[in-house]
Amino acid sequence: MVLDVIMLFGDSITQGGWSDGGFGARLANAYSRKFDVLNRGLAGYNTDWALPVLEQCLPTQHDQQHVPKIKILVVWFGANDACLKPSPQQVPLPKFTDNLKRIVHLVHSAESPYYSPSTKIILVTPPPVNTHQRLADLASRDPPLALDRNFEVTKEYAEAVTAVAVASNVAVVDVWTAIWKAAGEREEALPKYLSDGLHLLPDGYTIVYEALMKTIGTEHPELHYENLQCVFTPWAEVDWANPGPSVQKREAVISRN
Repeated sequence: MVLDVIMLFGDSITQGGWSDGGFGARLANAYSRKFDVLNRGLAGYNTDWALPVLEQCLPTQHDQQHVPKIKILVVWFGANDACLKPSPQQVPLPKFTDNLKRIVHLVHSAESPYYSPSTKIILVTPPPVNTHQRLADLASRDPPLALDRNFEVTKEYAEAVTAVAVASNVAVVDVWTAIWKAAGEREEALPKYLSDGLHLLPDGYTIVYEALMKTIGTEHPELHYENLQCVFTPWAEVDWANPGPSVQKREAVISRN
C-alpha cells in the first residue's frame, strides 16, 4: 500500500535535498505518514535534458488510477540553464522560459497525455551565484576551469521563473530573493548559504524549506502537512486485541480534530 506523493524535480540543488540539512529530507519528515516525497533531482541537467525525463516520471491519464497521485510537483531549474557559453548546459533565456511553460503544460493542459488537474505545481527560482566563490572553486580543479556563471545572468533566469509562474497561474518560491536578502544583499555574505558559490549549505536549504512550506500554506493550505491527517489509523485508534480490521488506509484529508 502506498501514499500519494510530493515530487521534487530539478537539478543537483534538488538532488542535494536529501543531504544532511537538505530541504527534501525535512519535507519528507514533515509529511511522514501523509505523503511520500520523491526526489527526482538530476545533477548537471538543464530544462532541455529534463523534459524527456519528466515524461518518463509522470503517469499518463490512463495510468493515474493505478499509481499514487502526485499532489505537489516542485520544479526547480535555472542554475544550469543560466551557464555561460560555451558550456553545453547553457539554455538561452527564451528557450528556458518556453521549457518551463512546457513543463506546466504537460501537467495542466487537458490536451496532454499526462494531464492531472489535481496536481499543484510550484516553480522555484535558482539561488544567487557567488562568482568569487565559484571562480575559486573552478580555478582549484585540475585542469583549472573558467568561470561558468554570472551573478546578473542567474538573476535574469530567476526573474524568468517568477514571470512564468505568474503567466501560468502556478505558485512560485523566489529562492533567489530570499537568500539574497538573508545575505544582506552582499555577495561576500553568500558563503554562509553556498558551499562553492552554487550549491546550497544547510543554512541555504533552511531558507528554501521555510519558503516552500510558507508557499504551500498560503497557496495550497489543504496540502500543508499541519492540515493533513495520517493515512493509516493512528495507533490510539487501533483495536489492540484484533488489529487487522482496524488498521485501514485512508486519504490524507484535512484533519477535523
